[in-house]
Amino acid sequence: MSELVNDYFQPGWRTRTVECAACEWRGDSRDMTLEPHEDFSEYLCPRCEDIMLVVRHPDLVQVRAAAAAGHAEAQEQLALLQAYLDRPDRER
Repeated sequence: MSELVNDYFQPGWRTRTVECAACEWRGDSRDMTLEPHEDFSEYLCPRCEDIMLVVRHPDLVQVRAAAAAGHAEAQEQLALLQAYLDRPDRER
């Protein structure tokens, strides 16, 4: 059974040790196989490829809120998003 991470900016989800329900491999997201999708990413067990984590990508409102709360990664993401949104050649 995979675990859903609704809050991308939740502290510790990347480094917390989880156990694969299928093969009992243990590790954190940094050792898993990343499968990115448009609205979420799946983290697969490196041994049996079972889906262990499903992480929802934050929307702009969530990035802004986390950045305002002082989350360093959110602040970096917001700067990149804002630069994209401010581009004069971007279709609106």
